[in-house]
Amino acid sequence: MSHDHSHPQNHDQAHAHSHSHGIGGHHHAPPDFGRTFAIATGLNVVLVVAQFGFGLWANSLALIADAGHNLSDVMGLVLAWVAFAVARWRPSSGYTYQMGAASILAALANGLLLVAAVAVISYEAIERLADPQPVASGTVMLLAALGVAVNGVSAWMLSHGSKSDLNMHGAFLHMVADAAVSVAVIAAGLGIWLTGWQWLDPAVSLLISVVILVGTWRLLRDSLRLTLNAAPREIDPTVVRGYLEGLPEVASVHDLHIWAMSTTENALTAHLVTPAGHPGDAFLHALAGELQHRYKIGHTTVQIEVVDTGACATSCHAEILH
Repeated sequence: MSHDHSHPQNHDQAHAHSHSHGIGGHHHAPPDFGRTFAIATGLNVVLVVAQFGFGLWANSLALIADAGHNLSDVMGLVLAWVAFAVARWRPSSGYTYQMGAASILAALANGLLLVAAVAVISYEAIERLADPQPVASGTVMLLAALGVAVNGVSAWMLSHGSKSDLNMHGAFLHMVADAAVSVAVIAAGLGIWLTGWQWLDPAVSLLISVVILVGTWRLLRDSLRLTLNAAPREIDPTVVRGYLEGLPEVASVHDLHIWAMSTTENALTAHLVTPAGHPGDAFLHALAGELQHRYKIGHTTVQIEVVDTGACATSCHAEILH
């Protein structure tokens, strides 16, 4: 830590560092979803080739748009897969926290890919609305149904890690969005078959774009927050501060910082003022375990100080971001 506080009573010896992923254990490797990503990616590559080819044959913009969105999914899955692989690399002298932040960048890239896909689909749909083209509705419905099946299976596989990992959540959102897109394409094909209204194809494409954009907002917002080292949305720094200040051994807390090292691991640093003296290693290990249990903070570094000067080298409350 780079803070310079002039405290007496062997201040340097009072610095303590503790990691905990549950009491009594270290586990820094993110979950291994390699097989899940491999299967989901393979299924979607086959789907992209089929939908794009038959979309051209059937002259369906909705089906081609679905294929294009699936292609962005393949890219997103590969990004997320690579990020997980990189995050598992061993720490080095230059990357002491490993490369866990790669998963945050992948989540952000996934969100941006979705926005780009929406822009392309919307542009093509607006042009097609001005000049509707005949569509082979039967082929459209058949290939879209295949899309529902492939993306539904992929989403189910990815759902196991999506609640605890933003990177996984981004990949999961891709699959759910594509399943919804395919359902809408089926509806468009059915509507064209029943009514002959060719404008339904580009109209449904525009509706798909809006749905995707709305669903992408949370992913972009959260991944951008983590990229800027804000506290993860599920952790309220004021609540953590209150817990630390409520400990019997602690008189006050300053320089509290909470951030995400990856989409699965969180870190905390803080200065704790303990007027009664250093509370001991048992206190530090118990504290790290409680922070992991209560707030899923697995990397805890605390600095013990006996005298509270009431001053910080940096703004004491600058870390409380919402």
